Amino acid sequence: MSYNWDFHSVWQYYDLFLWGLWISVVYTFGSIFFGVIIGFLTCAARLSHWRVLNVIARVYQEIFRCTPLLVQLLWFYYAFPLLIGASIDNRVAGMLTLSLYVGAFYAEIFRGGIVSIDRGQREAAAAIGMSPWQSMKRIILPQALKRVLPSFINQSVIQFKNTSLVSVISVADLAYMAAVVNGQTYRPLESYTVMAALYILMLLPLTQAADWIEKRLRVSD
Repeated sequence: MSYNWDFHSVWQYYDLFLWGLWISVVYTFGSIFFGVIIGFLTCAARLSHWRVLNVIARVYQEIFRCTPLLVQLLWFYYAFPLLIGASIDNRVAGMLTLSLYVGAFYAEIFRGGIVSIDRGQREAAAAIGMSPWQSMKRIILPQALKRVLPSFINQSVIQFKNTSLVSVISVADLAYMAAVVNGQTYRPLESYTVMAALYILMLLPLTQAADWIEKRLRVSD
């Protein structure tokens, strides 16, 4: 059985694909921005000597790392409004969920990088009169950030793919727009092939860049 490909009828809606791609990019970079802030704060709480902060941060991480992102999106959009007694815009729910989700992973990446630095360096910094904050800023963080950069980039690339899930709460991202085009043309093979091609077009350079950075850092070590 042969199939007659017809990309022309699908590509007439190229503006929908490009708009959806733009929304996916916005959600990617927006959630990465907020996720980094959440990740640093959570990392600081995990490394804190205050047990309450440590426990709260650990619980947050385990909840968001141990439940599927799809479940989180559905919960924040449909269930969370019932708890607070107010509706949440689907775009806000999408950005909030993506940010909290990636923040939990960033926190562990940052924490792993910091604790991987030899404790002797902290002790040496204290011996020459540096405060804990000074040693963290001048000695620990520069080394830790270098070590976590490949993992951070890889997690950010994964986050771009994760944005496709916001379509389930009707956010007009690339996956949602592909479904819209399919509904207009009844050409699912072409619609979703174009969607896949656009994801590859965006992600392939990023994955190659991540591999290149990782190799450069390995050589410099």
